Amino acid sequence: MGEIIVTMEHIHKTFPGVHALKDVHFELRSGEVMALLGENGAGKSTLVKILSGVHPRDSGSMTIFGQEYGDLSPKQAQALGVAIIHQELNMCRHLSVAENIFLGREQTRLGTLSNREMEKEARRILGDLKIDLDPRKVVGELPVSKQQMVEIAKALSTNARVLIMDEPTSSLTSREIDDLFRIIRELKAKGCGIVYISHRLEELRYIVDRVTIMRDGQFVSSANFADTSMDEIIAAMVGREIKEKFPRVSTPLGKRVLEVRNLNAGRMVRDINFSLNEGEIVGFAGLMGAGRTETTRAIFGADQKQSGEVILDGKAVSIRGVADAIRAGIVLAPEDRKKDGLCTKLSIRHNIALPNLDTLCDAAGVVRRARETAMCVNAIDNLRIKTPSVDKDVATLSGGNQQKVVVAKWLARNSRVVMFDEPTRGIDVAAKVEIYHLMNKLKQQGIAVLFVSSEMPEIMGIADRIIVMCDGRITGELSAAEATQEKVLTLATRFETKVAAANQ
Repeated sequence: MGEIIVTMEHIHKTFPGVHALKDVHFELRSGEVMALLGENGAGKSTLVKILSGVHPRDSGSMTIFGQEYGDLSPKQAQALGVAIIHQELNMCRHLSVAENIFLGREQTRLGTLSNREMEKEARRILGDLKIDLDPRKVVGELPVSKQQMVEIAKALSTNARVLIMDEPTSSLTSREIDDLFRIIRELKAKGCGIVYISHRLEELRYIVDRVTIMRDGQFVSSANFADTSMDEIIAAMVGREIKEKFPRVSTPLGKRVLEVRNLNAGRMVRDINFSLNEGEIVGFAGLMGAGRTETTRAIFGADQKQSGEVILDGKAVSIRGVADAIRAGIVLAPEDRKKDGLCTKLSIRHNIALPNLDTLCDAAGVVRRARETAMCVNAIDNLRIKTPSVDKDVATLSGGNQQKVVVAKWLARNSRVVMFDEPTRGIDVAAKVEIYHLMNKLKQQGIAVLFVSSEMPEIMGIADRIIVMCDGRITGELSAAEATQEKVLTLATRFETKVAAANQ
């Protein structure tokens, strides 16, 4: 590791009703990966947004490459060599990959945009990073994982000397994560200082040199990663020891609640057959692009199915759209909370109440305010959503707390089937345990629970039964007792293995 290139001292920042940062200290050296860790709402994102010019600080000093600065604008920070990859993707979905990479830095020729030059340079940048993407492709047509890689390419195209990565692997496949770690090691070798924020603590051992831990907006500690254990890191993050990361409860298996027969919906949902019972949690495993998300969306009515039946409590239900599924008692907490799960311009109150108006309104269609408030306060308490008020705009919450609001609105109604698509994506270790406890509570109440997860330890630790998908099909089913990572991965790559063998 080299010299200190960033120092932040006595940083304070408040938002209406929230003291986000309180006397925070932080430093970064050249050629190191510094993991910035803490629970949702600990202040991590706020701190790096001050460093990258997104937010002004209230007080405190900031020194970058030996020069002290006051508040920076994003353009000034970029000129200094500070780049940030935000947790929530900030892409212009109607523009191409090349246009997104050079947004705000467009190349021109004779006073007009030079798309050819931008595409040529974007192709070079993507090639250097070994990212297989056509720079002419419209970003909105790409899966979330590819959009994340475009964000990474955009940040690195500025020749950053300080690179901030906020949950960069949350939407990446295992292969893309390997590529990202390779890129990080190459940047370290060139002297780039990297701030790495992640709730996937198992990743840290592959790339991290030091850790800085924050809690409740305050600096807690800083240490070499090699000198501290994972249990010590978690205890420092949450202020207590978490003894059971994957709480599992035993519940007698009840009657069949949901049965899906011969479901087809495009290329990624092909002849799907499975069932869910009372008293169990079923996990859907598979690689990115296996068709798990598409399956949940087809059941929920978000995507039109071509054929197949959905049987609820022994009776076929007609689901032509999302409203039909909700009325029947089948609900979904979607993978992309910002795009599909929240109205970001509305308050927490309105986000939770919106899908529950049928239970909140009186005969005249007027919302019963007291019942609405009770529902929202109960949801906030149960999920420990960090907010000063139910009337706070949901856009002002941390990513993890936004995810909790998505879950909260469905837990507020008496649903028969609750589907979670990547429910703990971007959520800290303590909040994950709370989500697991909620799943267990639903299970004990006789509600059928299905969840999609790309995290193998989570699938193995929580699911009573694991259904594995590959290439739009179910390739196998395992009980918790017989499941191993090797067995799950074998099923998750079954069709890929067959294709590879056929091409040899």
